[in-house]
Amino acid sequence: MCKQMSLFMFFVLLAVSGPIRAECNQESTGGGEILGTLAGAAIGGLIGSQIGSGTGNSVAIGAGVVAGGFLGNKMGQSMDCQDQQSHYDTTQNALETKPVGQSATWTNPDTGHSGEITPTRTYTASDGTPCREFTQTIYVDGEYEQIQGTACRQPDGSWKPVS
Repeated sequence: MCKQMSLFMFFVLLAVSGPIRAECNQESTGGGEILGTLAGAAIGGLIGSQIGSGTGNSVAIGAGVVAGGFLGNKMGQSMDCQDQQSHYDTTQNALETKPVGQSATWTNPDTGHSGEITPTRTYTASDGTPCREFTQTIYVDGEYEQIQGTACRQPDGSWKPVS
C-alpha cells in the first residue's frame, strides 16, 4: 500500500512531485501525515508572509505555519498515490496544451476523488519563461478545495508553481 497525501497540499504537489511520487513507489504505509504537516506548514508560512508587515508579518507567518501544519496533518490521508499521479499528469498536460478557459479533468474510480484545472491566462515572464495562471479544484470525500495559482515552464519542460 502506498503512502497518502493531503488535499491541502494539492498545489504543492507540482513543486515536490518527484519526492512524493518516489514515496508512492515504496511499499510502505502511513507517514502521509508527516508530509502533510511539513508541506502544510511551508504553505501556511508562505501565505502568512504575504500578510502584514513588521511584527505583524512575523505573527502572520507563525500563525500560517501552525495552521498550515495542522491542516496538512489532518488531511494527510486524503489523496492516495493514484490520485496524486492523476492530478500531476492532468495539471502538467493542461498547462502545456489547453487553451485559456478550457478545463482538463481527472477521476480516480477507485476512490471517487477527482479534479480539474483550467488555465486562465498565458504570458511570458520578464526572463522569457512561459507562464500560465490557472484555477484548480479537487474533490475528495464530498468536499472540495479550489485555488488560483501561477506556474512557469521549467527548462526540462515541466510546469512548476511560482505563486
